[in-house]
Parts: sequence; structure tokens; C-alpha cells
Amino acid sequence: MHLTMRTSLAMKTLMFCAANPDRIVRRAEIARACNASENHLAQVIYLLAQQGFLKTIRGRSGGLTLARAPADISVGEVFRKFERVLAFSDCIGPNENTSESPRESNCPLAGSCRLTCVLNEALDAFYSRLDAASLAELVNGNHPLLEKLRVA
Repeated sequence: MHLTMRTSLAMKTLMFCAANPDRIVRRAEIARACNASENHLAQVIYLLAQQGFLKTIRGRSGGLTLARAPADISVGEVFRKFERVLAFSDCIGPNENTSESPRESNCPLAGSCRLTCVLNEALDAFYSRLDAASLAELVNGNHPLLEKLRVA
């Protein structure tokens, strides 16, 4: 399992905004702090705003802020919006055309192998832990992170 760059940037953007709660932040500041491309970051910011995580302000003094309190943003919610269904093996995962329908398996053990159940339980436990973690938990009291993300 590997976190996509888009999800990583989404979480870093949210943490940056949470670390700078009393101001409007700019995309260039986030890009500099996270060593990211502004163009790639623009796509992530757009998706975060569409999903209701960020509020964007247009214009000369524009930028972005969190649309919700950090305690109201769960890491699991962000992951579900940015990651496709995680498939540990070829026996589980989304259909290639839709993320909702299970796909047909070419595995000769399909329907009788218990590994799929174990993998699904592991995935449920993974998301359960992410759901329990909020953006506030990642940022509040994390002084080394705040030092890196706060803009003077």
C-alpha cells in the first residue's frame, strides 16, 4: 500500500491551514513549505474546496482557509475522497470502470478463499483508525510541525 502524492499534498495543505488558523494562506506558501509544485497543488486545492474542506478567497488578497474546524475533519474522510478503494490483492478492489462495483476475479480460489475476508477486515481496521484521527490531532501541540508550517 502506498499513499498517492495527491492525498499526501491534501493532508499537508490541510495541516498548513490548521497551523495558520488566523490568516488567509497562499498557495505559494504551502508549495514552499511542502516542497511541492504550485500547479499540482492547485489541483489538490481545487478538489479540497469542492469537497468542503477548504474555503477559497479570490482576488488580490485572496488565498484559502479551512472550511471547517480541524476537529471536524477526519483523516479517514480525506483519504476516502482522495484515494481509490485500496486493493491489497487481485481478489478485492474496485471494478476498473467504476469504484462502486466489485470486479470479477480471475483467481481460481475466488469464492472459497478466506484471505479476501481477512484483507477486508484489515482494510476496515485501517480506515477505522483514520476515521478516529482528526486534523486537530495531527496539528495541536505538535510543536515541531507547527514550527515548520507557521508563517511568520
